[in-house]
Amino acid sequence: MKLSIGFAMAIGTAALAACNNNSPREQAAANIEANAEAKADDLEQAAGEAANDATQDALYNQADATRQAGEAAADANRAGADSDGNSARNAQ
Repeated sequence: MKLSIGFAMAIGTAALAACNNNSPREQAAANIEANAEAKADDLEQAAGEAANDATQDALYNQADATRQAGEAAADANRAGADSDGNSARNAQ
């Protein structure tokens, strides 16, 4: 159930972002964030079903790292930078 709610929220977030911003770059960034959020929600669901505390903690930490990585990737996309630094913005 948690997975369904998280996935629905991610889809809704992406849809709202697509409606509010016409920029393809912003839409792509919103999709990056939504995908990271959905993956993090899956990890948290797995943590809730973990057999022991160590596994649970590791999965919660991985969920947090996934959210942070998604936000960073989305911010980089919005800024026009890509991971290897050769974007058109950096070439100027």
